[in-house]
Amino acid sequence: MPSTRIAASQFIRLAETRREPLHFFIDGQQVAALQGDTLLTAVLMQQRRVRESEFSGAPRAGFCLIGACQDCWMRTEDGKRVRACSTPVTEGMRVLTRLAAVVTSAGAANENGDAR
Repeated sequence: MPSTRIAASQFIRLAETRREPLHFFIDGQQVAALQGDTLLTAVLMQQRRVRESEFSGAPRAGFCLIGACQDCWMRTEDGKRVRACSTPVTEGMRVLTRLAAVVTSAGAANENGDAR
């Protein structure tokens, strides 16, 4: 039977396990990744989604994984939009999975959902 950790994540790391670790934050919780991981890989190693849809609230986990579909957009705590599939995760990076959390963290949002 798989462990709870494996069942809770979308991705399982099978190779390149010896890269240097780093820490970043998802919704305020510190988690670990490896140097060279994209944000998408780092987040999906921790959970099954990268964000909630701003339209329906449904979970989104990326689609094309090559930067073409726009399904993996995430926001940093300061409201900046980043494409998770092509953005390298960095030490101390802070990302959010819910638009409401972005507005709460960064203040008011404009009509595009970008923090002001």
